[in-house]
Amino acid sequence: MDSDDCGGAFQALSHPGVLFIAVLCFLVFLIEGAMLDWSAVFLHMERGLDKSQSGFGYTLYASAVALSRFYGDRLVKAYGRQRLLMLGSACASAGLLLIVAIDLPVVTLAGFILTGMGLSNMVPILFSAAGNQTDVPANFALSAVTLIGYMGLLSGPALIGYVAN
Repeated sequence: MDSDDCGGAFQALSHPGVLFIAVLCFLVFLIEGAMLDWSAVFLHMERGLDKSQSGFGYTLYASAVALSRFYGDRLVKAYGRQRLLMLGSACASAGLLLIVAIDLPVVTLAGFILTGMGLSNMVPILFSAAGNQTDVPANFALSAVTLIGYMGLLSGPALIGYVAN
C-alpha cells in the first residue's frame, strides 16, 4: 500500500455520505465492544447473577447476531436496506433499554437477545452502502468506514469502563 492509498481512505471521510456511514458503523461497533467486554461484569455486578452464569448474556447476544445474520439477505429482500436499518436500530434500542432499565435478570437477558437481533445486519448493510456509494471510489470508502467502525469496537470497552467508574 503506498501513501496515496492511505490518503484516499482519509479523504473519503471528507464526503458527508461516507462520514455518516462511518459514524453509524462506529456506533454499532461501540455497542459490540461494550457487549463483548462488559456484559458479564454488568450481569454480575448490577443484576446479581453468579459469576459462573454472567457470561450467558454475551452468549445470548452473539447467538442472536449469528442466527439473524443467517437470514440477513432474506430480510433485506423483504424489507429493503433502509427499512431494515431502521427496524434493527429500533430493536437494538429496545434491547438496550431493557438491559439498563429493568432490574430483572430474565428481562435483561431478553434485552441481550433483542440487541443482538437488531445490530446483526447493520454492519453488512453499512459496508455494502459504503462500497455502493458513488462519491468516492469503493476501496477508499470501505477502508475509511472499516477504520472508523473498528475504532468503535476498540473504544467501546474503554468508554463504558470510564463511564462506569
